[in-house]
Amino acid sequence: MGVMEQQVASRTPLIALLGNPNCGKTALFNRLTGSRQKVANYAGVTIERKEGSFTSPAGRAFRVLDLPGAYSLNAQTPDEGITRDVVAGLRAGEAPLDAILCVVNATNLRLNLRLVLELRRLGLPMVLALNMVDVAKKRGIVIDTATLSSALGMPVVETVAIHAGGEQALLAELDRMQFGDTVKAKPLSAIDEVPVEETQREVRRILDLAVSTSGDSGNLTEKIDNVVLHPVFGPVILAALMFLIFQAVFSWAGMPMDLIEAGVGGLGELVGSWLGEGPLRSLIVDGIIAGVGSVLVFLPQILILFFFILLLEDVGYLPRAAFLLDRIMGSVGLSGRAFLPLLSSFACAIPGVMAARTIQNPRDRLVTIMIAPLMTCSARLPVYALLIAAFIPDRTVAGSLNLQGVVLFVLYMAGILSAMAVAWFMKRRSSYKQQALMLELPAYHWPQPGALASGLWERAKIFLKRVGTLILTMMILLWLLSSFPGAPEGATHPAIYYSVAGMIGRALAVVLAPIGFGWEIAIALVPGMAAREVAVGALGTVYALSGGDEVGNTLAPMIAQSWSLATGLSLLAWYVYAPHCLPTLATVARETGSRRYAWIMAGYMFGLAYVAAFIVYRTTLYFTGA
Repeated sequence: MGVMEQQVASRTPLIALLGNPNCGKTALFNRLTGSRQKVANYAGVTIERKEGSFTSPAGRAFRVLDLPGAYSLNAQTPDEGITRDVVAGLRAGEAPLDAILCVVNATNLRLNLRLVLELRRLGLPMVLALNMVDVAKKRGIVIDTATLSSALGMPVVETVAIHAGGEQALLAELDRMQFGDTVKAKPLSAIDEVPVEETQREVRRILDLAVSTSGDSGNLTEKIDNVVLHPVFGPVILAALMFLIFQAVFSWAGMPMDLIEAGVGGLGELVGSWLGEGPLRSLIVDGIIAGVGSVLVFLPQILILFFFILLLEDVGYLPRAAFLLDRIMGSVGLSGRAFLPLLSSFACAIPGVMAARTIQNPRDRLVTIMIAPLMTCSARLPVYALLIAAFIPDRTVAGSLNLQGVVLFVLYMAGILSAMAVAWFMKRRSSYKQQALMLELPAYHWPQPGALASGLWERAKIFLKRVGTLILTMMILLWLLSSFPGAPEGATHPAIYYSVAGMIGRALAVVLAPIGFGWEIAIALVPGMAAREVAVGALGTVYALSGGDEVGNTLAPMIAQSWSLATGLSLLAWYVYAPHCLPTLATVARETGSRRYAWIMAGYMFGLAYVAAFIVYRTTLYFTGA
């Protein structure tokens, strides 16, 4: 065997995995690769690149690249552009493909086959994975895979990506394939040579040959959609679901939060008893345990919120919400397609901003990016939960509604309505023509407990990683700034008042005094720019260093005694708008290709925060008289 033949034989084949959105492509990627995945960004853009590896039953090694979902290679979005360029071999630095694994939804071949036919014209080796065949069979849809394979001129295998073993037929087919010299894709002009109308006629011809839907008596999805997409009942159901979620965030989280608080308090007392008085004890107990523990306690509420979001996503409801909101969002200058990036922003504004690249219209994409941080991200939840627990009574209203949950719902709605108002203002400042929303609605299906558990575990890891890295680092830095220099002889204030942090806080308090913020809050706002939840840990450290309170005392009662109601509500209003997240601003600059938009975002959000806090503070003072 020659040197070139040995290189070809030893090279691990690279397979591109692609298909329409909602076809189960990523689920199949996860099934094949498990934990053997590498995630990065494509060079020059922030679009995610996922590559993994797996070994077939015959012992053959493969590399697989999970490409962004696409409806066509005639790219309309940056995501589709990446898919087109990688498949056509036009992406610099990307290795040539050995084969394409195209995943299609067996219940919706009429839509999915257009992409298959376009890919076929490029002349690359292909395998078609007929996914969700279990759902198709339950609906009475009969697919003759042999006829479909003959009509398409490629192997067709059945897969069920969400079930263990659902990939075995695909692995067997890959084992049968022979890989030699990489085949170069034909030019993209090969796709344009065939009119779309002719492609659709070919799709219909293949469906008539290989697919029988005579036994499809309709499905549960259609019956459910008749209710949840009803013009009257649909929005009511959506609002009720959101309201119940925020009720659950407070109602269900009480016990685990109490356990975490008790654990943090017990750990602080235990460590404090081991260490004598001095800087080391102060750093560990007042700085690290008090600061980090103040944030860690909100993990149950974050997981409850994400449980419901992941659940609604898994059953297929979230795209329906986009359709329900399309008319409302269109009236303020947004497409319903903006709903999914904005919904992503409830987890974190960064993926929300990045998800806006799926919006075709550049103007819609920019507006969505500019308002995404107004959605109430999970980093705001610890701040909201702390202030609500401190200033809003834990009692029921209107029969059985938790008042704290009602207030949390109002805060979330304030962010949403403010985002709509900003979008309306931007619409008025530019010419805008609403575009029809075209979005595939996946079939409803039962949630997968394993996928839910995995999603929650990932969210917990992300939160704990931030607690153990960013927040821990900021707490140590804040402790240093708050502890030195010490108080002068005869000092009448706590030592932190005379520290570097205290000096910064007192300087900022001059500007923040009209909205009711004292120097303690001003100190917390500065490290809070790194991430919003850091402010909670900063307040824990500040008050641990201020008055000699034991770390076992929870933070909420401490600030309830130290602040007025007007100040607490003012800070809530501030956090609805303030852009306390430097990574988000950096992402906006990268996604838009200009720092100008990041500065504009910071300016208008800080302006809204100050005005809102001022109005809330002065109004509360007027009605309470204190």
